[in-house]
Amino acid sequence: MPKIFEIFGFPLNDKSTEAEECKRSAQCPFMDCECDGGGNRYLSNIDLSNKARLRKYFRDKKTVHSGICSISLNDHDSPWIVCPRRLMVLGRLNTGNRKYQKYAENLLFKHSHLTKGTRLGVWSELKLKYVEQIGGLKKKFDYTFDYLVMPLKRCSEFEFSEITGMSWNKAKPLLESSGFSFARREGIAYVEDFPSGAPIVVEIMTSSTSGGNKKKRTTIPMAFEDAILDKHHGAPGINYRQVWARMVSQLIVKSEVAVSWGGMAFWILQDVLVDYISSSTALDIRRFLAKCPSEINMLSFSYKNKYKNPKGVIELKNGELFAGAFSSPKTKASKSSFQDIIRAPMHPSKSRLINQLIKRRPTNIIVAP
Repeated sequence: MPKIFEIFGFPLNDKSTEAEECKRSAQCPFMDCECDGGGNRYLSNIDLSNKARLRKYFRDKKTVHSGICSISLNDHDSPWIVCPRRLMVLGRLNTGNRKYQKYAENLLFKHSHLTKGTRLGVWSELKLKYVEQIGGLKKKFDYTFDYLVMPLKRCSEFEFSEITGMSWNKAKPLLESSGFSFARREGIAYVEDFPSGAPIVVEIMTSSTSGGNKKKRTTIPMAFEDAILDKHHGAPGINYRQVWARMVSQLIVKSEVAVSWGGMAFWILQDVLVDYISSSTALDIRRFLAKCPSEINMLSFSYKNKYKNPKGVIELKNGELFAGAFSSPKTKASKSSFQDIIRAPMHPSKSRLINQLIKRRPTNIIVAP
């Protein structure tokens, strides 16, 4: 039966003073602040008003997020990360200043080819919606980026107008309301910390859960409550198909757009998800192990064997870069590319189909009109 592996960053069975303090204060050690539920898991918030034992444990908080970081399907295999904060958080503190995730952060920026010391702006949950008529058809780009990282510079009013197509006088009130600061040198106005250069798109891809069963108390909130109170608990399983289906719907689009901007995109994921995608599609991701980024880039991280004897916050390491082209160049002998992620892993024989069909009668029999 699936079980919770980590709560608020610490292994569930870690009863150390540090772990207990973190759990009771509902802190996320990766964000260095109170847990926000991670992604859309705010839907799993727990109202503590009628839960006296939990309210006492969480020091009279009114509500608390179900701070589940990862789920273990069995004792023999690596747990699956279900919260994006567990994999990577950007934009909270300066690069390298956080206690955790330094390895992952350093590997990301190493492959981003950014000059050491470059000042970077980080925009989280950045939505970009744009409509344009192309060939008589309305085309729409409507995507949200987990993180958009871009170098910052001082930009003159003339550069600003050339880059954005907006007049300085009209744009200045918008910049002011957004919190930008200004300078003036020799009669020329400048805006500080203006995004300029090659953008880096960072997408965090973690696993979805199957939802669980309320009668068996295996939903996220119920599993969380029982685990906190040291009760026997079960957790929801992993919805494997939904994980890579969400990823593939955006993988090529976001990567392609990042390249068109002169930048690149990185998909941050766990090694077990890499293996699952490789086994369930025509794409063998591990064939694309690389030293340098390309058009599509994945950074994979692993618990390795640390999950077997967990102690304290486990730092994810063993980072690997998988990089390759959108589609296979016709001039090369190899036909493999990341486009293979949308192809079938194999073609079952027709006899296998027939063998499955005869296991039950047709749902209905109709006559073609």
